[in-house]
Amino acid sequence: MTSKQSDKIQPSIAIIGGGIAGSTSAIHFSELGYQVTLLEKGPSLVNGPPICHLHAGGNLYRDISEQQCLDLLRQSIDTVRLYPHSLNIRPTIIAVPLSDGGSPEELLPRLKVISEAYKAYTELDEKNKVLGEPDDYYKLYSKDELLQLAKHEQPRAPQTLDEWTIPFAQHTDLESLKYPVVAVQEYGLSVFRLSATAQMSLDKLPNCSVLTDSKLLSVDSVGERWVLHYSDQSNQTVQIEADYLINASGFETGIVDDIVGSKQQRLVEFKAAYVTQWSDNHDQWPEVIFHGPRGTPQGMAQLTPYADGYFQLHGMTEGITLFEDGLVSSCDVSSQPKLPQRLIKKIVSGWTHEQLNERTCAAIDHMSQFVPQFSHAQVGGKPLFGAQQIPGEDPSLRAADVSFCGSRYARIEMVKASSALEAAGKIHAHWFGKSQSKQQDIESTHPVTMSLKLAQVESLAITLTDERGYPNALAKVSGVAHSDR
Repeated sequence: MTSKQSDKIQPSIAIIGGGIAGSTSAIHFSELGYQVTLLEKGPSLVNGPPICHLHAGGNLYRDISEQQCLDLLRQSIDTVRLYPHSLNIRPTIIAVPLSDGGSPEELLPRLKVISEAYKAYTELDEKNKVLGEPDDYYKLYSKDELLQLAKHEQPRAPQTLDEWTIPFAQHTDLESLKYPVVAVQEYGLSVFRLSATAQMSLDKLPNCSVLTDSKLLSVDSVGERWVLHYSDQSNQTVQIEADYLINASGFETGIVDDIVGSKQQRLVEFKAAYVTQWSDNHDQWPEVIFHGPRGTPQGMAQLTPYADGYFQLHGMTEGITLFEDGLVSSCDVSSQPKLPQRLIKKIVSGWTHEQLNERTCAAIDHMSQFVPQFSHAQVGGKPLFGAQQIPGEDPSLRAADVSFCGSRYARIEMVKASSALEAAGKIHAHWFGKSQSKQQDIESTHPVTMSLKLAQVESLAITLTDERGYPNALAKVSGVAHSDR
């Protein structure tokens, strides 16, 4: 229990699921002094869908509302403040190809609103300045300006948007794009450093018990308590009790809803991203988004840079990131949408060598239509994959957090990682009538998490890549380290 809490016994909270939602909730409530038990069926924490982008403003998505963009901005700022060592600090470039029916100008009104909101947040609290200077939140480039940038040599440690844009200007087929092109301060996230932060923080919190390799078997409401039975690492059935229950089971949230007897409508979508290495490229790349209509052969192409020439690729086509019958809905009988067995097999058993190569090569080809030299890239490792839940019936929803059933049961239903801390805060306010005051900011209420050092986090993250079978590059700091800013 932290020194800021009274000596009275705090309520106990059981959290089912150790992904980003469950781990963040465990950190938040443990730091506040509550007795927390975190139940995770896998061997470690935060090991799910391919988190790679902060979404600080939602500019990747043309089809979401302005309010969702503002929600993502606010949530992202809080996420950076809680998980500063998970950031890969470099901008994102957004380009609209000639093959796309949209216009770059459609993004501009929204960008102005988001940049003004970011400036207001930084004026409210200097600690919110986590996305660079507000006046530099975005910049527009004409074709002529990119041609001029292409003549420059990129410095080893790029700082300005112009310097970060040089590789894009040099290697992209500029004739294939509409203008202007936008560079915006949306940063990257390392899921491995995020996982390492969560594990190190919870290890240091004595009032939190993390139970990995533990599968939930049943949940019963007995009086004012929850009684949970789970199968532990030795396949023994164990019972635990708690005053409150948080369902943070990710795409399997509906399974726990069914066990508890709580009906909820939701979608689940299986997605994958692909690890590639472009070994003859030595530039410091920004992230790059080439917009395109989802689910078509011209679907959005996303290039996410990591260290050592590694890049993660999304291609929003059914042959790359999307899958046939990969978006499913719950039904009258169950709150859990049913993915096809062939996709469940990928989650449980992994991918065959042929499946990995076929889709990774398709992703490389998809990116090469805009960055021709990327055709030299090769398969760099197994895919990052998983299923994400989307509450309700709108597949375009991106900013979502939490819902409640009764007085002691909450389900976290977030689509993007940046929503996790806000969800935990809403649960705290709903259950205990307490919200974070201006005097109790994120840093002061999470002192254990704030005590972690970047080098320690990176070291454990590299160990996690080894354990999970991914290249170390996905754990290493790329771009600018947060502590350097």
